[in-house]
Amino acid sequence: MPLIPEEPQIHESAQGPRATPASGRTAPTPRPVPGPRPAAPSRPGRPGPQRPTPPVQRTPRDVAPAKPGPSGPAAPAATAATPQIQLIPASAEGALDAAEEAVDLLLDSGRAPGDVLVITTGAQHPWAEHELSFGEASYWAQHDTGDDVFYADAAVASRAASRPVVVVAVNGGPVATALSLAHSRAGALMIVCGDPQQINSVLGAGV
Repeated sequence: MPLIPEEPQIHESAQGPRATPASGRTAPTPRPVPGPRPAAPSRPGRPGPQRPTPPVQRTPRDVAPAKPGPSGPAAPAATAATPQIQLIPASAEGALDAAEEAVDLLLDSGRAPGDVLVITTGAQHPWAEHELSFGEASYWAQHDTGDDVFYADAAVASRAASRPVVVVAVNGGPVATALSLAHSRAGALMIVCGDPQQINSVLGAGV
């Protein structure tokens, strides 16, 4: 009996995709050959792996000027602020001592000596008498320097420049005129040492 050569067996794994799937069986989908994985796409709003760009150096010309508010630039005040007035009860004889205590408290609280002007309504303060003994030029030179407490009586205080704080020792003399002058020289605070009834009568009439 002649031998019939056997046909080579073809395994299914070596077959290519079938053109027509067998009945009741789905044709296998060929899998792609694994290769280098592509980079994952970056998420919205999240930078990818690209190299960050160095920040741009902004010059003053790149900065847009700020727009003024609806009301525009603030208008300057029509009148200067009215200084606050404090009253320290004292007799005419004790007004100078009360004024000295007020000055000490101001300096202890952090006020600069050059912020304070002391005006006497009657006799001069002992410091003013001492400094005037060296001549008016030396006396006013210390005023112009503006780095220390300055003492003046009402007769010459009109020459003194304004300072943030004015302390008034009511020790006689024309009180109303002195208080009016002191009020015009005080920037933020006026302290009056004297008889409360007398001072209130003057302040009530307006300084």
